[in-house]
Amino acid sequence: MSEIQVVEAPGADEIAEAKKWPTWDCEPSKFPWSYSQTETCYVLEGHVTVTPDGSQPVEIKAGQMATFPKGMKCTWEVHTYIKKHYNFE
Repeated sequence: MSEIQVVEAPGADEIAEAKKWPTWDCEPSKFPWSYSQTETCYVLEGHVTVTPDGSQPVEIKAGQMATFPKGMKCTWEVHTYIKKHYNFE
């Protein structure tokens, strides 16, 4: 299974497309999560560490775009209030 892909500085076209997607937000917390579909998100605010089961943690911050593979199980640790646009494939 592939790992989390993070784009440090997505292009203007990618950001424009992401802004059409729904939003999700969360206060600081820690919780398990699993992906039944591939998710791509664009983080508007905040900072999170996502640790896939059996793998290294990945930090994701405001301004970055991330893709989480279908079938991945992980733990989300939201450090500061996070708000993101997201899309499931």
